[in-house]
Amino acid sequence: MSVFHLIAPSGYCINQEAAARGVAFLEQAGHRVENQGVIRRRAQRFAGSDDCRLADLQALAELSESERIVLAVRGGYGASRLLERLDFAALAARQQRNPLLICGHSDFTVIQLGLLAAGDVITFSGPMLAGNFGAPEMNDFTWRHFWQALTAPRFTLQWESDAAPCEAQGKVWGGNLAMLASLIGTPWLPDIQDGILVVEDINEHPFRVERMLLQLHHAGILSRQRAIILGSFTAAKPNDYDCGYDLDAAIALLRERISVPIVTGLAFGHEQETVTLPLGAWGELAHDGKQARLTLSGHPVLNNVEKNHSAG
Repeated sequence: MSVFHLIAPSGYCINQEAAARGVAFLEQAGHRVENQGVIRRRAQRFAGSDDCRLADLQALAELSESERIVLAVRGGYGASRLLERLDFAALAARQQRNPLLICGHSDFTVIQLGLLAAGDVITFSGPMLAGNFGAPEMNDFTWRHFWQALTAPRFTLQWESDAAPCEAQGKVWGGNLAMLASLIGTPWLPDIQDGILVVEDINEHPFRVERMLLQLHHAGILSRQRAIILGSFTAAKPNDYDCGYDLDAAIALLRERISVPIVTGLAFGHEQETVTLPLGAWGELAHDGKQARLTLSGHPVLNNVEKNHSAG
């Protein structure tokens, strides 16, 4: 059994039914879910006032029990409002003593990158309570990859991709592209040299994806990486006006502009089927022109849980 400690640093969970379903699913799988009161909390569009949501995060520094998974309820917007008041140093010190396994994605990316910048704290970019564990049917791929990342000190992801053959090693980092771009020029964007940058997004037209990637390029961030991995870009659909321009065209442009390898096709992001990535872990990427392999290591893991997990 694992203990899931819920936090809600972003938007109000409009789909209360999904959140309840997520809690029930985790409990039926034999886990304990604590701090459930944050699910129902609301202030305007947010999951409570800024003070309440900030307290959720700050309280993590005082959690004493080990073997605990911290799980974001959902994304949306709101975490950016907390950055300048959050005591990242206290959280980083707690993680260095006895790391919590902190998991979420989307809007939560700014907190994850802030922790990485402040104290090299590794967190997990992966499923959240409402959108993933609260789906009408839990995706077995997502469930298995979640536990793989949280229990295996070293594991490998493998997927098909049509990128050119390449090899790279470095710190794996990134998350949601829009949130990463929003941190450029702030203290909360980690300065990663020779890393492997992994990004994804949702509801962004291909030209917006291109514009954000070009922003990272113009800021000198992309050229400092060993490789770039593109996850899923859900609902990045062109329209009639685009006249043939699409996400593939945007990627082709980026490949013309930079010499860093760009590998596509990783199941990572806002889809029901997604891997879980330890942001800040060591990555070893190899691509033979047809298939990519990313081996991750150096991240904290749970020690006292059964590792054979199935969503069935």
